[in-house]
Amino acid sequence: MKEYLTNSYEETINLASDFAKTLPKGSVIAYIGGLGMGKTAFTAGLVKGLGIDSDVSSPTFAICNTYIGDVNTLHHFDMYRVDGWDDLYSTGFYDYLDTDDYIAVEWSENIFSALPDDAVIIEIEKIDDNIRKFKFYNKLEIE
Repeated sequence: MKEYLTNSYEETINLASDFAKTLPKGSVIAYIGGLGMGKTAFTAGLVKGLGIDSDVSSPTFAICNTYIGDVNTLHHFDMYRVDGWDDLYSTGFYDYLDTDDYIAVEWSENIFSALPDDAVIIEIEKIDDNIRKFKFYNKLEIE
C-alpha cells in the first residue's frame, strides 16, 4: 500500500497524472470514497497523464464517459446506481475489460467482486476542504 496527501485540486491532478504514466495498457483503477472526495478530479489527472485532451465530468447520469486520445482511451464509470449483475452487465463494463483501454470506476465498492484481480484500488479520504489522502492498493491486498 502506498499513501499520498494532496493539498489542492491541482496537486490531485498532478498526482494522478504522474500515476497514469506508470500504468500498463488495460489497467483498471477503482475508487473507494463517498461524495466530494475527489474521484472525478483524480480521473481528470489520469486523462491528462494518458495524453488525452478532454474535459472530464462525472458520469453520474451517463454511467460511462469515454475520453479518447491519439494513443490512449479511458472509460470512466460511475457504479453508484448499479444494483446487481444484470445492471452491471447492461453497462458494457465486461466488454471494456477485454480491451487495452484504461478504465476508472467510481463507487467500485458496488461491483468489487467483478473487478479484475490486478485492479488498482484507490481509497480516498477527505481530510478537510482541500486536503485529500489517497491510499493505493492492489485488489488482492484487500480481499
